[in-house]
Amino acid sequence: MPPARPAHVGDRGLIDVVQVRYFAGARAAAGGVREELISAGSLDELAAELTRRHGESLAVVLKAASFLVDGLACHDRSAELPAGVTVDVLPPFAGG
Repeated sequence: MPPARPAHVGDRGLIDVVQVRYFAGARAAAGGVREELISAGSLDELAAELTRRHGESLAVVLKAASFLVDGLACHDRSAELPAGVTVDVLPPFAGG
């Protein structure tokens, strides 16, 4: 269960800052950036901001990527991201 945050935070419309880490093809599509801080309240918002920052090549990767939120797979891209979490962007992997 994510830590609770004060009710007034959501009331002011503040957006939480999350740490984003890129792996493999996601890192390449982000121009070699390994990690960065992003303000986003959900994975959908995060993807939109990452696309704005890094362009369409990353947008293509994000559509197929898996996301880990503090190490746990998150499939609901509209779910709220708690403040201070780490989001790992994992593109589909090939190989065997």
